[in-house]
Amino acid sequence: MESKHLEIASRFAIRGTVCEIKPLGAGLINDTLLVKTAEADAPDYVMQRVNRNVFPDVEMVMRNIHAVTTHIRQKLEAAGEADIDRKVLTFVAAKENPEQLYAIVDGEYWRVMVFIAGAITKQAVNPASSRAAGEAFGRFQAMLADIPVELGETIKDFHNMEFRLQQLRDVVAADPVGRVKEEKVQQLIAELEARAEYMCKAERMGREGVLPKRVCHCDTKVNNMMFDENDEVLCVIDLDTVMPNFIFSDYGDFLRTGANKVAEDHPEMDAVEFDVEIFKAFTEGYLSSAKSFLTPVEIENLPYAVKLFPYMQSVRFLWDYLSGDKYWKCQYADHNFVRANNQFHLLLSIEQHEAEMEAFIRQQLEA
Repeated sequence: MESKHLEIASRFAIRGTVCEIKPLGAGLINDTLLVKTAEADAPDYVMQRVNRNVFPDVEMVMRNIHAVTTHIRQKLEAAGEADIDRKVLTFVAAKENPEQLYAIVDGEYWRVMVFIAGAITKQAVNPASSRAAGEAFGRFQAMLADIPVELGETIKDFHNMEFRLQQLRDVVAADPVGRVKEEKVQQLIAELEARAEYMCKAERMGREGVLPKRVCHCDTKVNNMMFDENDEVLCVIDLDTVMPNFIFSDYGDFLRTGANKVAEDHPEMDAVEFDVEIFKAFTEGYLSSAKSFLTPVEIENLPYAVKLFPYMQSVRFLWDYLSGDKYWKCQYADHNFVRANNQFHLLLSIEQHEAEMEAFIRQQLEA
């Protein structure tokens, strides 16, 4: 193991003797390492370098995480849950400051959490895992519905549709790489602009006081849950993006990725199709744990949330294409446009299922 990593681990109040440090997983944002200890009665740990290009205010991120994990732990204790240390993440304090859950080493921010032994993540999106994801993320929101502190916004305007549209309009006006005049771009811009006012209704309802902001995960992928050996969900992980948002973020974003029958950069638009069975499974799970706190306005607009996120992602991919492909990595010249077009075609498929979605949600509420 590298002496640098051993020195970083020594900055935290871990139990046991570190005997091995090795890479863990293949995360795209943070560098993640497994820290193994020699003693049988000491846990292993996960050590991460937080990517400050994505999360510039690490102190805010860790304040949010501390508030969220503390509140969830209190809820689990009050409910008499067993095995709580496997059902909520436990972060380790820095030795120099027990109130601080990170250490700064050579200008980089590091944190350590207890490794949950025997827990696994899943990559496959199918009805069973989608139902589990819906229930887990709905339960996560439900437990945090009464959190007594106000969390910070770790990525400003992350899911703000008005902001994303303004980004697109600004780059269309500037046309920095001369792509706006392309016929395919003009057609997609027209389709997106035709839906723009409707797609911004969450921000309008928020300003009107009709739609509350809640604590949301904001990255609801199936691999952001830990499962136990019996295939039961233990806890939600990857909490860096937890922040105030409309509940549409957690509901709609899962379905954007999970319910597309092909990858988001699949180039054959005829193959892009909304998977209604994944929608039904996720929605069933989500409402089973979230309907206790959701308002009628939030529930009524769940079909809107399903449409909102492919629309938003189409806008963002097109913005990057017109900017010269600076945000997402591209494998070929039109990669970002293919992504934008794919997401728009997913939206078209979703629009065809709107009445079916509304009927299914009503059915779940009556059950």
